[in-house]
Amino acid sequence: MAVMEKNSEHYVGYEYMEVEAGDSKASMYIDGYRNFGWEQDGNLDIGYHQNPYDRTVLLRFKRDRKLINKAELTRLQRNFEDCMHQIDVLEKSKTTKGIMVSISIGIVGTIFMAGSTFAVTASPPIIWLCILLAIPGFAGWILPYFCYKAMVSKRIKTVNPLIEKKYDEIYEICEKGSRLLGKNGNVSF
Repeated sequence: MAVMEKNSEHYVGYEYMEVEAGDSKASMYIDGYRNFGWEQDGNLDIGYHQNPYDRTVLLRFKRDRKLINKAELTRLQRNFEDCMHQIDVLEKSKTTKGIMVSISIGIVGTIFMAGSTFAVTASPPIIWLCILLAIPGFAGWILPYFCYKAMVSKRIKTVNPLIEKKYDEIYEICEKGSRLLGKNGNVSF
């Protein structure tokens, strides 16, 4: 969508864009998009809307439609967006495997506890089987916490260097965009 704005000298046509981002990364998106000619749309109250359910914000930007080097800036912007998406995926991967393994161990522990319960409620009760099944059952309820912590800690050590490389790549992309725009990425509208 394009809108024409009348200045004292000439008309400026803007293009608009909305980006949904995690609230912890909103500032990075704002700073990053500035290097591709975008600035927050000042016509809105705050410039973003926070959704309380998934902790995302809606960022609204605008930029001059007749921006020089627009094709190259758009290409750099796509690379920036891809890097940000990859960082989000890497951040989520820190806990995914730990959660899956912990839930699996908990389910197996619950199955053993169910067997233990059935053994004690059988007629006549089989106490030795109840005790035998309760031991791995309790272990299956206690171990998930420790497994989760260990797996997440190990995954963080693997993923954090990858995330840092992505941030370095983002900084290089933003620097190239800033150079294409001119003085420090500042665009006057």
